[in-house]
Amino acid sequence: MKLISRKSITVAAAVAVVGGLSIAAVPSQAASSPHAEAPAQSSTAAPTLTARQLAKLPLTDRHLTKHEKANLAIVLRDYYVAEGSHIDVPTFVNSFTKDGVFNDMVAGQAYRGKALGTVLPYMKGLFSNVHRDLKRITVNGDTISIELSIDGTFDGQLQTPAGVLKGNGNKVAAPTADFWYLKNGKVTTFNCFVGYSKMYSDMGVNFDWASAVNKH
Repeated sequence: MKLISRKSITVAAAVAVVGGLSIAAVPSQAASSPHAEAPAQSSTAAPTLTARQLAKLPLTDRHLTKHEKANLAIVLRDYYVAEGSHIDVPTFVNSFTKDGVFNDMVAGQAYRGKALGTVLPYMKGLFSNVHRDLKRITVNGDTISIELSIDGTFDGQLQTPAGVLKGNGNKVAAPTADFWYLKNGKVTTFNCFVGYSKMYSDMGVNFDWASAVNKH
């Protein structure tokens, strides 16, 4: 089904309008399991992970230091509070340093300060059941690298240069790589790389390359 025809937006424009799409994703069973036994802690409390919770995570190396476990708990809490059913914008924003930044690397978008929280409700408006399927988690000191898939159902709507793209119920699974950098228990930088081409294809968008070529 072709949702956008000859007026279709280019790949670059498409990526731009969904800039920041990645962060407001819900952890998968593997990622959310540390929070299944207890709710996310408040923005002022330091999150912790039990041995049982750690055992359920797809870690590449389970020999983590106390410092690394604390960093991982912060990152997992950020995923948790971005879940559509219980968004907690203050907790997410407060996990960053004052000059902390979330970079949507593919879209070329950067979010700082209060803007960090705008992405969460925006994502819920696109994929109400969005979640993250964490495949591999690597913790190295203050750096956490995660291979994942952003999954969900396109049941919302997206404003594009060609008009409003309405949800069609298609299932979405976009390959993604997240890189978190922390300092003293706060996120300084979060770099996210989303497979937007796959995401848009799953949403039913077929880019009109012929139209773009004919412009030149």
